[in-house]
Amino acid sequence: QVQLVESGGGLVQAGGSLRLACTASGNIFKIATMAWYRQFTGKQRELVAVITRGGTTNYVDSVKGRFTISRDDAKKTVYLQMNSLKPEDTAVYYCKMNYYMDYWGKGTLVTVSS
Repeated sequence: QVQLVESGGGLVQAGGSLRLACTASGNIFKIATMAWYRQFTGKQRELVAVITRGGTTNYVDSVKGRFTISRDDAKKTVYLQMNSLKPEDTAVYYCKMNYYMDYWGKGTLVTVSS
């Protein structure tokens, strides 16, 4: 059974940076597509960034140039480096693994103060 554990969330001022990490259990990390989603209060979850097993990345327009997704297969960990944070980035951030099915972490809260 795959488990995903996110870390790195917290409170930061606008313009600051945070790095989220998501570590997976099990043996399929290196062949899975990994992604970060976020959920604003009262809204549906939205895709933020995705990275394939081959390292191809894609981002939602609102974070392009500010966020970077990366992965370390040896550590079974995917990262989301978030720079130039804005108050509108405040959300719960979730990690997702996809390999034939989706596995989700429990989320980590990011709060950006103005």
